[in-house]
Amino acid sequence: MSKRPLSRRAFLATAGVSVAAGYGLAHGAAGASRPNIVYVFSDEHRYQSMSFTEMPDVHTPTMARMAKEGVVFHHCISSYPVCSPYRAMLMTGRHPYQTGVTDNNIPLKDTEFTVGDAFRQAGYRTGYIGKWHLGGTRAEPFGFDLSLIWTNTNEHYDQSYCHPNGRDPVQSKGYNATLMTDQALDFMAENDAGEAPYFLMLSLNPPHWRFTDAPPDKMARYPEGSLPYRPNVCLEDKSDTGHISQRNGSPHYEGYHAHITAVDVELSRVLDAAAKASRDTIVIYTSDHGSMFGSHGVGSKRQPFEESIRVPFMAWCPGRIPACAASDALFGTPDLMPTLCGLAGLPTPDSCVGADFSGHILHGHGPEPEAQLIMHIAKSAASGGETHPAPIFRGVRTARHTYAVNQEGPLYLFDNLEDPYQMHNLADDPEYASLRTELHAMLTTLLEQAEDPYLEA
Repeated sequence: MSKRPLSRRAFLATAGVSVAAGYGLAHGAAGASRPNIVYVFSDEHRYQSMSFTEMPDVHTPTMARMAKEGVVFHHCISSYPVCSPYRAMLMTGRHPYQTGVTDNNIPLKDTEFTVGDAFRQAGYRTGYIGKWHLGGTRAEPFGFDLSLIWTNTNEHYDQSYCHPNGRDPVQSKGYNATLMTDQALDFMAENDAGEAPYFLMLSLNPPHWRFTDAPPDKMARYPEGSLPYRPNVCLEDKSDTGHISQRNGSPHYEGYHAHITAVDVELSRVLDAAAKASRDTIVIYTSDHGSMFGSHGVGSKRQPFEESIRVPFMAWCPGRIPACAASDALFGTPDLMPTLCGLAGLPTPDSCVGADFSGHILHGHGPEPEAQLIMHIAKSAASGGETHPAPIFRGVRTARHTYAVNQEGPLYLFDNLEDPYQMHNLADDPEYASLRTELHAMLTTLLEQAEDPYLEA
């Protein structure tokens, strides 16, 4: 079965003509200028939990280095803060109702045209290493030459399994983020001498729960009670009883940040390898969604709040990407595939609905959308299923406001400039009626573009 219709340029590749060659990029100096790209993404790392954002007590020197030596997006939005829907959007540049991946445990169809397909057809050597969470244990049908999918990754020591092609699963011995990074460094080294550039996706599981099994030296860095909670966390929520403490109270809070510090170490190893590569190598670090940790009295993700939807995004490549650059553009999950293609000089496939933000990274200007769509479509696959406390919602995140609705009407309205911790809900305030009308119209338009029928029900 063929994949979705491609752009004219991608069609050239399917007809036996290199996309890169069609744009003068395949040979000579232009070919040599095509960068390698390494896309590193962790699971559940919120934007606020880094030393250079809102938690100076958290040790993340590599992430801070990427922000200092490269570009940081301060408003990268996880459009659907749940693992599988995020990953499907990342892979396809399309929304959940367009791919069918509307919750966890729904496989991505291999008929979708993916970022792996785009890079492989452009002459790149492609690899995927780590957590997959899109069904099955093979990434080859999605455009990846190398597929090393890992399962049982929430057990970070000695209990995860790697699935090589044509062989039995291999049980890990050690911290799985380190072992995945070892494989990534091998891929980078093996492909460095080749004529073709490479595109590698490295999907690390930490800081996702389990929060108490970070490396011992990282756990020791954050004794219980050593890290401040956000002002929107009620002190009573830090007890050892109840919903929050099961995954989000101390010592889980310190363990979560210990995992972030451990990820920072692995990221440093990737940067070191990229700095030694024979061609420019762009390294990106981001995450699929954040985590609440008691903010607003809830834990985990699937929420419209900043702790859930706002994630890190840094891009680094000295000499190719300007240093000390930052963007406040609203950068959403469907924009990731077009942006990765743009960084390599590849056109955005026609199947994508997201925008190419590579201009913000390479020369400081690009799309400036009014809003990003945010959503929580289904929760049957969540912990506790339909009893999970996160609401079903659709909403928009603008430069200033967060607006979310459920089937009964407005659910949340926050002024993130005046109320950065979102402690004053304006959803029922009559003084903001005209703003709600404006934001609701914006939401309706974005839902139509996403082919999401929520407001039609």
